[in-house]
Amino acid sequence: MRDLAVSVEGVGKYYRLGKREPYLTLRESLMTALRAPWRRLQAVRRGTSASDNGDNGFWANRDVSFTIRPGEVMGIIGRNGAGKSTLLKILSRITQPTEGRVRVRGRIGSLLEVGTGFHPELSGRENIFLNGAILGMHRNEIARKFDEIVAFAEVETFLDTPVKRYSSGMYMRLAFAVAAHLEPEILLVDEVLAVGDNSFQRKCLNKMQDVGQQGRTVIFVSHSMPAITRLCSRAILLHQGRVQKDGPAAQVVSEYLNTAIGGRAAREWPELSSAPGDGVVKLLAVRACNDAGEVSEVMDIRRKIAVQVEYQVLESGHILRPNLHFYNEEGVYVFLTADLDPAWMNTPRPAGRYLSTAWIPGNLLSEGTLLVSAAITSPDPVILRAYERDAVAFQVVDSVEGGSARGDYQGPYPGVVRPLLTWTNTSYPAGQMRPAA
Repeated sequence: MRDLAVSVEGVGKYYRLGKREPYLTLRESLMTALRAPWRRLQAVRRGTSASDNGDNGFWANRDVSFTIRPGEVMGIIGRNGAGKSTLLKILSRITQPTEGRVRVRGRIGSLLEVGTGFHPELSGRENIFLNGAILGMHRNEIARKFDEIVAFAEVETFLDTPVKRYSSGMYMRLAFAVAAHLEPEILLVDEVLAVGDNSFQRKCLNKMQDVGQQGRTVIFVSHSMPAITRLCSRAILLHQGRVQKDGPAAQVVSEYLNTAIGGRAAREWPELSSAPGDGVVKLLAVRACNDAGEVSEVMDIRRKIAVQVEYQVLESGHILRPNLHFYNEEGVYVFLTADLDPAWMNTPRPAGRYLSTAWIPGNLLSEGTLLVSAAITSPDPVILRAYERDAVAFQVVDSVEGGSARGDYQGPYPGVVRPLLTWTNTSYPAGQMRPAA
């Protein structure tokens, strides 16, 4: 354990549905902890789990094992309900595991929920010192970082206001600033990008990148695959509470996409009565697919992407143009594309089922989440026949292997698009007129 920051051995957490865990006094908590190894031993001898007593419950985590070395930045990904947040609560000692053992070497800073550890009646200033004390820091250490924390959180005007009057964005900014700046050896962060404006989210990512480069250990839970691949050297994929894959971040993200665990990349309407559309045409499905034709929530930035629109024409004799509208996570309209296939552009479509596919070339989109709205219109005059806002979403992930416009630069890379352009270079002696283009 001396050369490890975190060691997790066979950890499981069982919850009984409809029952609250009773409040325990200090004496009862100590006795429970002392009896736990004996209860586990008895369960093993009986061939049962400590929770296998016929009650109505479920395992949030089961048989989870891994180790983390000091200075490692590790991501945890998986669908909602996969057990990610429960695992972080076990690591931060908010909750005890039902089985298994966790060993942590170093001081832990946690940001698991908005304002974790904040007292609502205290001011922002008082909560900074309170959180620092909870982390085991001396007052002079907190004072040394105080101005930096306040500047990062951008709450100077409200510093002496009780945090119960803060907006959720202010709350989160201050909570993250405290957790990231008070220099814990291990920082646990759960989906910090889910709250706050875009500027703050970028600041969080940059700060977490700095924390990792300073040699401190970071465990980061996120649904943002670009954030995972940019920040983390390693990742764990959880599925139904168990570790499905543990390895380099790019490989684990690839596993997440190839097993179709993500699930937001396809939308289908099996019943015509509930499908978007009118009496002329109805949407049947919208799908985002990788270059192999597989539905995927995560796309390699270097590969082409297919977005399919499947629909049924109910009434013949109408010119119909499927079109797709792409927005990024900041709400910026990235581009619009319409079906201009010469075979159908100005030709009325007979009744029947159709599949129209738009192909987006590789190395065009920037990394991040793309939301796709699907529509079918008739031209001249323009009539909107069918429309589904945010029908599907997918994430474009830059490759750590190279071959994209990023090259070997690993910092933030702005822009709505990221084309891989051809550059040429010509050298000539100093003092000589530059060569003609």
